[in-house]
Amino acid sequence: MGSLTARDIVAKLEELSEVRAAADVTRIDYEAKREEILKAVKTELDALAAEYEPLLASANERAAALEAEVRRDVVDHGASIKASRLHAVFSRGRITWDNKGLDNYAIAHPEVLRFRKEGEPGVSLRVVK
Repeated sequence: MGSLTARDIVAKLEELSEVRAAADVTRIDYEAKREEILKAVKTELDALAAEYEPLLASANERAAALEAEVRRDVVDHGASIKASRLHAVFSRGRITWDNKGLDNYAIAHPEVLRFRKEGEPGVSLRVVK
């Protein structure tokens, strides 16, 4: 364990919260100024979007359908397939174990514990509501 106290960590969390809040204020200011600049060319941008969005949507729909087909086909094929610009990499199904059940089993059979690996602890930061 480190030498920091919970109070030290709370202070850092408070500072982190303030830094994030300041970044949010800056982002909001940036976006407002950006919108002002964009107003001058909004009509042209809207016309450009009206021309290209249907084309992009059609291409994206076809690409999504083809990707789903390729994924199904490669799974059915059971091996990776490589083309000139894309490689569909096949992965076998992931194997999982019932950790709670194995922990209970290990009580009576401690020899299985030599096969157990535990990763490093992690931390997630969440906003307090």
